[in-house]
Order: sequence, then structure tokens, then C-alpha cells
Amino acid sequence: MTDAVGSIDMPDAQDEAPESKKTRKGGKRGKKGPLKRLALFYRQIVAELRKVVWPSRNQLTTYTTVVIIFVVIMIGLVTVIDYGLSNAAKYVFG
Repeated sequence: MTDAVGSIDMPDAQDEAPESKKTRKGGKRGKKGPLKRLALFYRQIVAELRKVVWPSRNQLTTYTTVVIIFVVIMIGLVTVIDYGLSNAAKYVFG
């Protein structure tokens, strides 16, 4: 039984890979030596770093200030909760 898209029992013709063609392991990277692969890796790193949008000094200062304020608030919150729970434990367990 088939439908318009195909079924699991009968895959589409384009999905079937020819069995006569051998696939080699590694692809293009299989031919290159370790130094060439390392050089390619570093070139790709540099290419990706060029795509990064770096923040300006003003944005960086703002982000850093927000993070520091958030961390200080969280430290205060955890300290208050810890102090309250420790006093509650002392009250209950004496």
C-alpha cells in the first residue's frame, strides 16, 4: 500500500543509493596529512572569528555591569535564604 509520499515498505527511487558505487572512508579529509588538516582547522577558526560581531567598549561595559549587579543580587538572595533556613533548622531541631 502506498500513498502520495511513499511508505516505509516501498521507499522512493531517489532515496535508494546505488550499491555498485563504493564509498570511501574519510572523504576529502582522508587524503590530507595531519599538518594539512591542522592548518585547515586553524583557517576555519579564523574565518569563523571574522564572522563574529564584537561588542563596542560601551556595550561591553554595560553587559559587564549588568552581570555583576545580577550576581550580587543572587548572592544576597541565597544568603538570605540560607540564613532563614539555618535559623528554622535551629528552631526545629533545637
